[in-house]
Amino acid sequence: MSGTQPNLHCTCNIHTSKQNQHDFYYRLKTPKLTPSSFLLDSSCATQVDMAMASHMLYASIITPHPSSNLPKLPRPSSSSSSPRLPTRLKSFKCKAQSSSSQSQTVYQGVYGPWSVDSTDVKEVILYRSGLVTAATSFVIAASTAFLPDSFLANEVIRPNLDYLSAIGAGGLGLSLVLIHIYVTGIKRTLQAFWGLGVVGSLAAYICLAQPAGEGLVQYVVDNPSAVWFVGPLFAALTGLVFKEGLCYGKLEAGLLTFIIPIVLLGHLSGLMDDGVKLSLLGSWMALFVLFAGRKFTQPIKDDIGDKSVFIFQSLPEDEKKALVKKLEQQEFSQNPN
Repeated sequence: MSGTQPNLHCTCNIHTSKQNQHDFYYRLKTPKLTPSSFLLDSSCATQVDMAMASHMLYASIITPHPSSNLPKLPRPSSSSSSPRLPTRLKSFKCKAQSSSSQSQTVYQGVYGPWSVDSTDVKEVILYRSGLVTAATSFVIAASTAFLPDSFLANEVIRPNLDYLSAIGAGGLGLSLVLIHIYVTGIKRTLQAFWGLGVVGSLAAYICLAQPAGEGLVQYVVDNPSAVWFVGPLFAALTGLVFKEGLCYGKLEAGLLTFIIPIVLLGHLSGLMDDGVKLSLLGSWMALFVLFAGRKFTQPIKDDIGDKSVFIFQSLPEDEKKALVKKLEQQEFSQNPN
């Protein structure tokens, strides 16, 4: 043991890195030991123990806890990997659908609640468009009675009177198909008058007007008895304006209900003076335009009426009875007395 003792050099190096000033490490430098060098110097061991203890105390005071102040990175998830814009658009779409469904008005009908859908809107627009077509063609054709023969427009309109009458009849027929009348029999009667008038007009044109070398309209003007052939068309028109005046209280529709048959009967009988006839014809033209134009100022639901009635009419008989019984029970439960 008195020979050469192992020279154990103990160094405690504390380094501060540039990224973290509290990153410490220790390095022990020892020479290569020989088999005979197994005894440690007690003083050096004590220095090592003191250095390690002081470092642990210093690190526990200064070094922050990993979970206290260090910034936390967002944890990846399946939702974060997807783009956020579609999610917002999807949310916006859901909100839009919700608001549109809430804005749809529900009306209480006789047989239950109902609402206006896109099909109803299309039918009402076509119904009103048919009236506008009929009014426009009639006014253009009737204007020839007030225009001078040498007027340029008169020369253009007169050869096309039959085309205008055909277009007007088509517009009226479209409106009679789409009109909403609770009593189905009345609707079918108006449609039958229209069909009879179309057939009568074709018969008068083929059998009477063509052999005379005239158009249908001019032939009816020159031959009052031909009103019997075309009269059912105007009877259907009179029924339509009567319905509109009765349902909505339209003054122009109520006046047309009387003016149309008076003009036709006055021409058929020959008892009406031409001046009176022209005055009534001019009133007919103005009121017809006003009537057709004002239809577009009404709410869509007005031309639909109580939709629950039409839904009820389309049900089979057994379902009608079941629904009526259910409504009676509900009314009895609400008003037991």
